[in-house]
Amino acid sequence: MVDATWGTHETPRDVLGPVAGTPAFDGHRPPALELISDCVHCGFCLTTCPTYVLWGEEMDSPRGRIYLMKAGLDGEPMSDSMVKHYDRCLGCMACVTACPSGVRYDRLIEDTRAQVERRHDRPPRQRALRAAIFALFPYPRRLRLLRGPLRAYQASGLQGLVARSGLMTRLGPTLATLESLTPRLRKVPRPPRLVPAVGARRAVVGVLTGCVQSAFFPDVNSATIRVLAAEGCDVVIPPSQGCCGALSVHNGREAEAQRFARRLIDTFDRAGVDHVVVNAAGCGSSMKEYAELLRDDPAYAARADAFAAKVRDLSEILVELGPVAKRHPLPITVAYHDACHLGHAQGVRAQPRALLAGIPGLTVKEIADPEICCGSAGVWNVLNPEPAAQLGERKARTVLATGAELLVTANPGCLMQVAAAVQRLGGEIALAHTAAVLDASVRGLGAEGLLQKTVT
Repeated sequence: MVDATWGTHETPRDVLGPVAGTPAFDGHRPPALELISDCVHCGFCLTTCPTYVLWGEEMDSPRGRIYLMKAGLDGEPMSDSMVKHYDRCLGCMACVTACPSGVRYDRLIEDTRAQVERRHDRPPRQRALRAAIFALFPYPRRLRLLRGPLRAYQASGLQGLVARSGLMTRLGPTLATLESLTPRLRKVPRPPRLVPAVGARRAVVGVLTGCVQSAFFPDVNSATIRVLAAEGCDVVIPPSQGCCGALSVHNGREAEAQRFARRLIDTFDRAGVDHVVVNAAGCGSSMKEYAELLRDDPAYAARADAFAAKVRDLSEILVELGPVAKRHPLPITVAYHDACHLGHAQGVRAQPRALLAGIPGLTVKEIADPEICCGSAGVWNVLNPEPAAQLGERKARTVLATGAELLVTANPGCLMQVAAAVQRLGGEIALAHTAAVLDASVRGLGAEGLLQKTVT
């Protein structure tokens, strides 16, 4: 039977009747239908999606979530079930790399999560946890206030006692996760505002010191600054810088992310630098997308575009400049882990490997299933501790299987996540940021210092 409405301007009758309830999405940046339409449901994304690998559920795959987005555009209400599947996405962007159709899932999930945050009423416990996270993690000063108590806790031996007692696990998986992720802290001096280039100046760069990075991995920032200076950069470290907004934008907190972005743009514009160098993958990914985040802001849209063009991961700027500082040997075998927001979101894979390959005596081993996220994903491991632990242990097993002495990666979250997983498995490996390895080679420190930071 031929549909009588075919070829006319009439809307076909919905025999099931109208969808009850308020449509899932409002008119402010809903997931774009044209981007949704790019998905041909081929399934190439499935084997790279960590939640699909864990559970094998269609709606916990990228194409399943895209189907839910389309249902929302068609008027389906935003149900608890729909939100659950959106929340389960790590935002690792492995599907973007795998997709042969070029689907911009990154844009789709970001816009969808902003809709969820505005329009979905979460249970009180979820709201309280998220409020606590975003009252603390994006604020470097607040995080640094925790350093003293945490150092005392670690030095007193109480941490080991609590671990053996299983108290944290009994108090709840979120607390247990936070406790297990905390790295061993040591005192590191705050960097000066300007570190001049060693030898002839080749560039003037600003360094993002970050939130978690500055509080828990200040030694990585110090190594980053020393390496840049050794390679002929005047390094500017603006003291007034704050959060870049990565955690906020990746969790749908659009207005908050925009405030952080505007402030950071202002800070580095005043600094007058050629490039803004980032040593945390998630931060770099978000900063390179400021033009998209602030596209509707007439006062900042053009400035955001210019700022994003200046952003470089540490490995990118070092490869662009080319080495001038001598590399001393590091006779060590390392496994290199691609942080998701460096490899998938920024497409930066060759540069870190090229820098490591330029160190005499150092051997790089690849990790199996590199496209599968370690489970950190910003604060996803805090919001979803049990599946994050499964992904962390999966990653830790592949890392340990390389037989490498040292795991190298370019993201603080990955370092903490893999370290905790290795400890749970009873394995042993040292961990270091790419900047720390380069710094040890440039300064001729040898491998001993790197191998002392071993997880057992």
